[in-house]
Amino acid sequence: MIDIHCHLLPGIDDGAGDMDQALALARLAVADGITHMVLTPHIQPGTYNNNRHSIEQVFEAFKAAVAEQGIPLQLAMAAEVRICPEILPMIADGSIPFFTAPDGKKTLLLEFPHSHIPPGSDKMIYWLRGKGVRCLIAHPERNKELMRNIDKLQPFLNMGCKLQVTAASVAGRFGEPPRVAAMKLLERGWVDLLATDAHNASHRPPQLKAGSLAAAAEIGEDAARAMVTTGPWAIVGGMFEVPSQS
Repeated sequence: MIDIHCHLLPGIDDGAGDMDQALALARLAVADGITHMVLTPHIQPGTYNNNRHSIEQVFEAFKAAVAEQGIPLQLAMAAEVRICPEILPMIADGSIPFFTAPDGKKTLLLEFPHSHIPPGSDKMIYWLRGKGVRCLIAHPERNKELMRNIDKLQPFLNMGCKLQVTAASVAGRFGEPPRVAAMKLLERGWVDLLATDAHNASHRPPQLKAGSLAAAAEIGEDAARAMVTTGPWAIVGGMFEVPSQS
């Protein structure tokens, strides 16, 4: 399985606090059947002031540690980017790392605040499209405004945005409102892939299997399987040396 959204990099955001924690999360991911991970620390100006350079430094150290420990996990790096005006110049000057598909196309993992959809979000995404950047919206099922009315996603879908739902939401680990919203999105066929959004071993572990099984009960095994294999590969496959076999 392929996880394209997680916070394993140590000491860089609200995910793993140190290298030991990060390696423990990597081992948990492998135990769950995950073979490929894209590490996506927060970029949120004023809160998490990360950029391509700062992420790359930590990523290379973590990648080396994973290899040294013999953990069978293929790694790549990108970022989860909070939508705000401050990211526009960062995108323009190459400070934000994107996903790369097998065909070379770029995708930005874009996060709305948990409370609402900021006014002007549609205009920003339209601007990104004009720059040749596609958008993958992170965990829409956990946004309070969207939980009240998932139809507010329609304009973003019309612009070609894809949706990433958190596996733990589908499995019910974030409570009933996110689970219900996730199921509605699955029923409508709006979900392109599942990801862990892993932060720690206790409350937000790197696990896809339970969410995939819960999704399979709703949409069928083949469709659910695609959301953790071919679905993510279509967005991030250009970042890895060999295709996923699991």
